[in-house]
Amino acid sequence: MPVTGTVGRPASFRLTVDDWRTPTDPSYVPACGISPVVGCGSVMSGPQKSLFGFPVMLLGRGAFAAVAALGVAALTGTRFHRARWLARGTGAAAGVVFVHWPTAQSLHELDKLRPSCAVAWVVTIALFRYVAVHCLDRGLVPAPRLVREVVRDTHRMLPGAWYGVVAVLVPTRFRPYRSTLP
Repeated sequence: MPVTGTVGRPASFRLTVDDWRTPTDPSYVPACGISPVVGCGSVMSGPQKSLFGFPVMLLGRGAFAAVAALGVAALTGTRFHRARWLARGTGAAAGVVFVHWPTAQSLHELDKLRPSCAVAWVVTIALFRYVAVHCLDRGLVPAPRLVREVVRDTHRMLPGAWYGVVAVLVPTRFRPYRSTLP
């Protein structure tokens, strides 16, 4: 948890800086503007930058800060009540569902990959895996024994498969671009 929070927070911060500077400074080129595929300029002006009228990257900044703080507290021996772990699990599940929206938008609507978003995808999936396994192993979430055993036996393989699907989708989606390169 401290690792995912510590890695995710700077990515959200970078998105926030780019979001604030892009509309106010026409000469500003976001750091993520690497190529026609890897960049974020069109994203900053599109509807994908906010959810319910609130900038998405600010949600990430707050969520990743809370995850890092709670992770440090857990590492130092703080015992959390079941309700706090369930709240973390709910937040991690909401986060993992939520990061798939920008993933789909990047691949199918915007035709751009944002490096900071990709970092958020990776750490959110890892966070979800950790919290889900923790809650199931400790019996914090009622689940049949078979479900707990399957999760326990495959918990390292599932995120790898999840990352693998994204790793296949990205080059497949941008194959037409790659074919135009010299």
